[in-house]
Formats: sequence, structure tokens, C-alpha cells
Amino acid sequence: MGISIRATFKRKFFAGLLISIPVIITFLVVGWFFTFVDGLLEPVYYKVLGYHAPGLGFISAILLIFVVGIISTNVFGRKIIESFERLILKIPVFKGIYTAVKQLVDAFSPESKVVSFKKFVVVEYPRPGVYSFGFLTKECVIKKEKDGHETCLRAVYIPTNLVYFGDICLFREENVFYTDITIEEGLRIILSGGIATPPKISEVKG
Repeated sequence: MGISIRATFKRKFFAGLLISIPVIITFLVVGWFFTFVDGLLEPVYYKVLGYHAPGLGFISAILLIFVVGIISTNVFGRKIIESFERLILKIPVFKGIYTAVKQLVDAFSPESKVVSFKKFVVVEYPRPGVYSFGFLTKECVIKKEKDGHETCLRAVYIPTNLVYFGDICLFREENVFYTDITIEEGLRIILSGGIATPPKISEVKG
């Protein structure tokens, strides 16, 4: 009887734990984001008002981002942003960082006019016998100076830390497995740590 009660308690406890962990982590992440964003502007309001107003910095940041979004969606605002970007690109240190970050963000933007990720693929990486998910980003040709022989390679972005960090590797065409998984579904697979991977993946023409 005691063993049955203990087993039931353990089963119920772990069931509750599995439900609670995602909720707790979600609240922790949201709380951290709120504190971080609020902390950016809160000191400014403290100097102006003379007292701390928690949440005011966060609300202001959200409104500021919303205003930037409004500005960026009209012709006049877009010209202002383009002028600002040209100014940043003239500064050597800022140019490299801004360009890299912007290209990475554009790759995940549903409104991007340039299709950065072409296919969701599987490649043998980082060693033989081990396979990784990746995003096909580019095709390039390497030409040898000696004999003029050309090798067609595929550039694949392989996320190593969620999505925004990863390795860029070049593979021969025959070493790239093209899947029937869309880019959106691929992103969900990466963000879920592989949990969202379908039980069966079919190969499609590249």
C-alpha cells in the first residue's frame, strides 16, 4: 500500500514538474526581457522625474520600436532609415558588426525580399556518421588556377546555439540531402531542440 502511494505520488509529481518547467522558464525569460529593456530607459526617467518608475522604460521601449516600425513602412521614413544606415556603414567598426547582424536578422524576417535560406537540408557533419540539420544559403563555384577545373559547392548554415549562432560549411552537391521540410518547420525543429522533428523525412529534388 505504502509503495503504491509512493509510486503514485512520484508519478503525479513528475507529471506536474513536466508541466511546470516550461511555464516557469517562460516567465523567467519574459521577466528577464522586461528587466533588461526597462533598465535601458529607466535611468533616464529617474533623472527627469527624480524617482524610480518600474515599467515606464519597458513601455517606452515598446512604443519606440512600434514608432520605428511605422516609420520604416512608409517611403519618407524608409529614406531616413537608409540615410542612417549609410552613415553607420561609413564607420569602419560599426560597418562590420551592423552588416553581419542585419543580414542575419533579415534571414529570419518573413518580410525580407531576399530569400536567405533556400532549403532545409541534412548534411554529414561534424564528422562521418553524424548528421546535422542546416539551411542551404548559397551556391558557389571554386575554380582552380592550375587547370581551370571548377567545383560546385553548396554553402550550408548549421545552427550550433539555437538559431543565431552556427557554422557555415561548404559541401559538394552529392553530400547535401534536400528534405521536404519547409524553412518555417525547420526553424521550429531547431528551436525545439529536435523535438518537432517529423518521424519521417523525405528527400526532394534540390
